[in-house]
Amino acid sequence: MIEISDSAAERIKDMIAGAEMPDMFLRLGVNPGGCSGFSYNMGLDDQEDENDVYLDVKGIKVVITKDDVRYLNGLEIDFQESGMSGGFTIHNPNAIASCGCGQSFRMRDEEGRPEVCD
Repeated sequence: MIEISDSAAERIKDMIAGAEMPDMFLRLGVNPGGCSGFSYNMGLDDQEDENDVYLDVKGIKVVITKDDVRYLNGLEIDFQESGMSGGFTIHNPNAIASCGCGQSFRMRDEEGRPEVCD
């Protein structure tokens, strides 16, 4: 359902270890808004909800709210370094368009809530 590259998995595991909190996991989600209608939400969390779906991807506990699964099914997360910077990249096979920043996308059947980019 979700793919995480080796480089992204290594970076996420480092972040979880650096948080020094028990039960920390990666939470993925979608919010209405962003340049193309929906924006990605990716961060560490330690609070679980009865509406969560749990995955184990390369030894990382990944949690997604049930409502967001349809937006994120097939998602590919990578970490790329470029010169003196680097960051996570997301490829979403469900998106029909995305913003140049890569943090926002549009779905075929839903518009979300498009906003003006900063």
